[in-house]
Amino acid sequence: MTTPSIELKPSSTPLSDAEREAILANPGFGRHFTDHMVTIKWTEGRGWHDAQLTPYAQLSIDPANMTLHYAQEIFEGLKAYRRPDGSVATFRPDANARRFQLSARRLAMPELPVETFIAACDALVQQDKAWVPEHGGEGSLYLRPFMFANEVGLGVRPANEYLFIVIASPAGPYFPGGVKPVSVWLSENYVRAVPGGMGFAKTGGNYAASLLAQAEAAAKGCDQVVWLDALEHRTVEEMGGMNLYFVYGDRIVTPELTGSLLAGITRDSLLTLARDLGYESEEGTITTDQWKRDTENGTLTEVFACGTAAAITPVGTVKSTGGEWTQSNGEPGKVTMELRRALLDIQTGTAEDRHGWMHELG
Repeated sequence: MTTPSIELKPSSTPLSDAEREAILANPGFGRHFTDHMVTIKWTEGRGWHDAQLTPYAQLSIDPANMTLHYAQEIFEGLKAYRRPDGSVATFRPDANARRFQLSARRLAMPELPVETFIAACDALVQQDKAWVPEHGGEGSLYLRPFMFANEVGLGVRPANEYLFIVIASPAGPYFPGGVKPVSVWLSENYVRAVPGGMGFAKTGGNYAASLLAQAEAAAKGCDQVVWLDALEHRTVEEMGGMNLYFVYGDRIVTPELTGSLLAGITRDSLLTLARDLGYESEEGTITTDQWKRDTENGTLTEVFACGTAAAITPVGTVKSTGGEWTQSNGEPGKVTMELRRALLDIQTGTAEDRHGWMHELG
């Protein structure tokens, strides 16, 4: 499949250096966006075409756009980091590109070639490189590639037109005041996904399905919801938009991929990174009863969540209809913080990248 070259049409009126620096001083997460975006069209019989880098702008969508009615939409999330020498690199864009293809396949959408996905991200980061925070903190440039059906009409079938877009948003430290353990609510009334469904796909519908349970968690005084299996509501799957890890001394375990939870890029990276640091790491099954029992008897020493946005987040309190318990005395655990530091050091270029995870911009 031919990869279309990206036509560059940069903005003649980007934000001034002063305006951009004011934003970068406190960007938050997902609140501000860079000057440009990349768009690529797909049409039945023609394939991918009209790849362009243009000024960031609003979209005009027909009320009968098929995505608004049948939800053919997928997205990804990855980050670009400033290196000590001032260069910029993205973390494992090839893995995100392959997962994007997997999501597209599940939603009967066209698969964007890996090289096209990476080229689109590279073009945007190269053009808006000044938006990548300086090296030395935990700031980054968050990239949001996404694709949706762009055909107009009503009828339950795969569309014959799609639009792929990449936008970018500067992101500061996810925990400006330091890493703080989160409280979680075990959801026993709602499920995020079922075997054979779309749980493994990164699609907006999965996140829409989580909002009511997340609101329930907030009502219980918790920061996040933890999803359990759809059949028995006892096997742990994932936390909100993040994967979970359980630390048993020198052994760490993450719930196995069953088809109903997302195969996180950070999750996969930590399986490898933990082994690099001398820990045993594996995929397995963790039940809620086991979680509570092993915390109380001291064999389960730490629990943390991981994802692109926050890297690694310790879990401090667990609540459910059956009661609550405290994890790791409500403090970030040693292994959690060691893994977090090791991952960030690779991403920011202060540690050796032994696995070729960082993609340097040319």
